[in-house]
Amino acid sequence: MSELSALPAGFITIAALGFGLAIGSFLNVVIYRLPRGESLVRPGSRCLSCRAALSPWDNVPVLAYLWLRGRCRRCGSKISIRYPTVELFTGLLFAAIAWQHGATPMTPVWCVFAAALIAASVIDIDHRIIPDEISVGGLVVALVVVPAVGSVSGAPFVTELLRSSLGALVGGGALWSVGFAHARLSSAMGRRFEHWPGPGEDIPKPSSLDYWVWFPGVGFGDVKLLAMIGAVLGPIGVMETILAASLMGLVLGVGWALATRKWDAPFGFGPAIAAGALLVVLLPGGLFFPY
Repeated sequence: MSELSALPAGFITIAALGFGLAIGSFLNVVIYRLPRGESLVRPGSRCLSCRAALSPWDNVPVLAYLWLRGRCRRCGSKISIRYPTVELFTGLLFAAIAWQHGATPMTPVWCVFAAALIAASVIDIDHRIIPDEISVGGLVVALVVVPAVGSVSGAPFVTELLRSSLGALVGGGALWSVGFAHARLSSAMGRRFEHWPGPGEDIPKPSSLDYWVWFPGVGFGDVKLLAMIGAVLGPIGVMETILAASLMGLVLGVGWALATRKWDAPFGFGPAIAAGALLVVLLPGGLFFPY
């Protein structure tokens, strides 16, 4: 690690940029296929219109979109601008993380964490869901990897494990508490929402699992995502994430209302949560609480 730390910051940043562009290309596959239950490996990348397989040259991040002028080489169908946008954003984000943290054991973890948040955000925008493969899978991995990496840096493994576990409880527990309290208050007031309870359904009873995990206005996917974030950032970091996400959620909510011209139009909260977590990663040392 000492040899890596001696590398120039510019070199590390450029390497992270290139790696991020490649990961961004893979994230486009994850974003499209994971919510549809499709394999992330087979078949290879194809045009969504003519289904023709893409050559390796047509898969070069960002550049392929530019030299193809945003259209399929075979059928001429328009390629969504989202693909190069996700690739470029991921590359720039990886570069920013590498520039901020340097060649430390946690830098690759931050990058993988950022990639998971990007995928979760875009999927939430498209489908208003956050797949368990990202939230729950990320939580399990984080509870193992983050303490292990912390121990490599000299911190006691048990201490780091407790920190990650407490972060997961604080993150998931905080949003769950809000959702649960809101659901119980809404029930007591006799309020009804578009999707809670469903058509012809009664409000869940305590004997039902839905009573504990199905809330109006709060997706349980957000709860699990915050638990994963807490396992990575720890209790203080996830508290800062919640504060930042609340502010960003307000901004996004107003923007979404203006775009749809409906003040009660639902939108996914995942992007605001992800943005808050990324701010904590990029601005270490205390976003709201100095530590």
